Amino acid sequence: MRLMNVGVVMWPISPWPQMGRLWQRAEELGFHTGWIYDHLAWRGHTPWDDAYTSLAAAAALTSTMRLGTLVTSPNFRHPVPTAQAVKTLDRISGGRITLGVGAGGTSHGSDGDVLGAEWTPRQRADRFAEWVTLLDALLTGTDVSSDGEHWSARGVTVSPGLVQLPRPPFLIAGEGPRGMRLAARLGQGWIANPQSPDAPALPRLKESLARFEEICHAEGRDPASVPKLLLTGFTSDPWLSSVAAFEDLHGEYAEAGITDLAVHWPRPDSAWDADMEVFEAVADFCRNLR
Repeated sequence: MRLMNVGVVMWPISPWPQMGRLWQRAEELGFHTGWIYDHLAWRGHTPWDDAYTSLAAAAALTSTMRLGTLVTSPNFRHPVPTAQAVKTLDRISGGRITLGVGAGGTSHGSDGDVLGAEWTPRQRADRFAEWVTLLDALLTGTDVSSDGEHWSARGVTVSPGLVQLPRPPFLIAGEGPRGMRLAARLGQGWIANPQSPDAPALPRLKESLARFEEICHAEGRDPASVPKLLLTGFTSDPWLSSVAAFEDLHGEYAEAGITDLAVHWPRPDSAWDADMEVFEAVADFCRNLR
């Protein structure tokens, strides 16, 4: 059986120290990565704690699990303070940070327009490409200057002290050709987030994987060398209905080429609720695969 790294999306909504105990439990269960959605609120839910501050606290309470955003977007973050925060998280965690990044959504409930501007799809893609390019430069260079259409920096040095070199890995989300090209050029992985509540993800995902493979070849990148993460929970696939269902789906998606998987910590009274005993048994199944 092909193996996938299985991570868990955490909900930054519980009070501390309860939230801290959940992070520690996620590590005890053996999840490869603990992820947080990077928003001011998510689908209108508030309170929603800041992703970077939450990850710093989680880094101090864990020691083996990787930590990351799924995903950071340019909706309300400038590349300069973002680079400084990423560097600091890398240092606090001892090199366990992975940065998932994406172009960002449009919903006001998830901070899509909080800067007082509404962008066309093309403008959003332009901002994102420029944002990722500048963030990469900031985390790999010194005395970085840029005078872009959307983002600027002057003589910025934040990269010294990074644990992971040349910088923490970027996993780049994007279903369209521009996002895929960006992932092939600058990413250490690609994120797939198919959203079809009434259908399984696999048929559409296979098409996306084929397109991404073509783009990798065009960019001079071996697609087999690029990790591919699937964010679950937004299709009809019953990942956490039973261990048997998880095992079947794990095999199907791994065979299709997915290398990394993210499931959600069970959240009562939501679409992401699940039986905690099943969830822990799934974690045990994943741990025993390694």
